[in-house]
Amino acid sequence: MTALITGGSKGIGYGIAASLLKEGVNVAITSRNQEAADAAARELSKTGPGKVIAIAADVRDFDALKNAVAKTLETFGRLDVLVANAGVGHFAPITEITPAQWHETIDTNLTGVFYSLKASVDALINAKGYFISIASLAGTNFFASASAYNASKFGLVGFTQAVMLDLRDAGVKCSTIMPGSVASHFNNHEPNADDAWKIQPEDLGQMVVDLLRMNPRTLPSKIEVRPSQVAKK
Repeated sequence: MTALITGGSKGIGYGIAASLLKEGVNVAITSRNQEAADAAARELSKTGPGKVIAIAADVRDFDALKNAVAKTLETFGRLDVLVANAGVGHFAPITEITPAQWHETIDTNLTGVFYSLKASVDALINAKGYFISIASLAGTNFFASASAYNASKFGLVGFTQAVMLDLRDAGVKCSTIMPGSVASHFNNHEPNADDAWKIQPEDLGQMVVDLLRMNPRTLPSKIEVRPSQVAKK
């Protein structure tokens, strides 16, 4: 089995890659930066029997995604799982958020997922594979200073549910995972001891493994996941 994970050099994507490699799944990770992808792949190669390759690809560039899929197929011969994880966040009230911040958020979090799936859909159909998008609880819960982020994640949840209906008769499963607070590098945050109460990237990695193990007749199409406790003050 082979998986392609966008934004796999750190955070949630890295945690999912590590979990899959431990299960013997071959993994291709992408990052905008080749050096970052290579460094992550070197560490990930120590985690399990699966093989890992690193590919520089910006999800806002459709040709880059087509190239990533081609390299994955060239290296491993197949593509069974796409995890669309790459994402950004700009948080500011509507009076302050800039058009550039809006476009980066929408182009990465929503259009980037469309590009990722569009580039790989034929391979996934051939493999009767699995498409998993990493959305957010912000995909159903709106909050202040998050117009761009909410719009991108609301759209991503709707997109994944719609393509689930498009692809299930072709034997391709589609799920969206909607995490709450995660101890990740999102928005340049460095995980620390104060993040112990949060969902950990490896928890979401285990969730992806569990989805792949599920009986083919069963499809959890939308999964909300929260920390079991709140932060201690």
